[in-house]
Amino acid sequence: MKFNRIFLIVCDSLGVGEAIDANMFGDTGSNTLKHIMDNYDLFVPNLKRLGFLDTISLTDTTTDAYYTIARPTNKGKDTLNGHYEMMGLKLEKPYLTFTENGFPKELIEEIEKTIGRKVIGNVAASGTEIIQQLGEEHLKTGALIIYTSSDSVLQVAAHEAIIPVDVLYKYCEQIRKITTKDEWKVGRVIARPFVGKKKGEFKRTENRKDFALSPQSYTVLDNLSINGLSVISVGKIFDIFNGSGITKKVVATSNREAVNKILDIMDKKFTGLCFANLNDFDTLYGHRRDVNGYANAIEALDVDIPIILNKLNNDDLLIITADHGNDPTFKGTDHTRENVPVIMYSRVFSEPKMLPIMETFADIGATIADNFNIEAPSIGTSVLSKLK
Repeated sequence: MKFNRIFLIVCDSLGVGEAIDANMFGDTGSNTLKHIMDNYDLFVPNLKRLGFLDTISLTDTTTDAYYTIARPTNKGKDTLNGHYEMMGLKLEKPYLTFTENGFPKELIEEIEKTIGRKVIGNVAASGTEIIQQLGEEHLKTGALIIYTSSDSVLQVAAHEAIIPVDVLYKYCEQIRKITTKDEWKVGRVIARPFVGKKKGEFKRTENRKDFALSPQSYTVLDNLSINGLSVISVGKIFDIFNGSGITKKVVATSNREAVNKILDIMDKKFTGLCFANLNDFDTLYGHRRDVNGYANAIEALDVDIPIILNKLNNDDLLIITADHGNDPTFKGTDHTRENVPVIMYSRVFSEPKMLPIMETFADIGATIADNFNIEAPSIGTSVLSKLK
């Protein structure tokens, strides 16, 4: 069975249970979806009919979609590793992290020299907490707030009234160039604008922007675009791949806006892939350990599922998955090393059922490549022949 359009929706951080190697990351016992359900009476009848809840324990049941889980094989548990693996890129060496001691003195000095502003912070911290701690000092001095996490990121927070958003973006572009050096190479530099007048009132805005490294080699996205097929990105997908392989960028700064943009795209004629990321799950609720907020966001998506399904053509395929976990009941505030759900739906499937476990996220990319008869990625196995 072949499809004219594929809609791939990544529910950022919505993992479904600890990965085989979770102990290597200190994440034994994590399970984002299950622990949300344990602590909240989750009502998602539409996702349930697609087998979404069955991905927790892989129970064999009657559903409207094919469903399974995919195991992570890339060495990191962040956005880049998850999305890159999904599109067939194997990262043998993880990008650098600076969780324990912050960034090296030499890097901070280079940033200060290049930007012409002092740096404060330089610790691993929650983004919402560090702007409360250092926001007033930033207002007084104009110093950049720089921080990191357990992921390979360098985040730059600045008040929009002190450093306009476009200026902050330019600073991050300069920092991105600096951090391409091997000894400082992080996966992403992230601009984190905020507003507010005083401690307790500071709030991040939707003007976040990611400055990622370009993929080290071609991905499924590149192979699609090279062959004249559309690759439409929604949300932060463009930033994750640094635009590589993307033929059309659609901006969306929230789950609501992303879903609305997906629905608009579904009314257009194209052949290829629409690749979307729903980031609120991770940014607003996972990292903030907000169980109720996370659950409400899942329920909000569930309400939109019938609308999405009704807009699908008979030759369309919908895939819903995630890129890592971020268990809101788990210790700390960072991502968790988890398997992810994989839901595949078409209006014409005659016998949807549980699929075998995918041994890598790359099976998703391999399936997309197989569907469009383009070069297969170096990792991953297509399941296209199993979809009937």
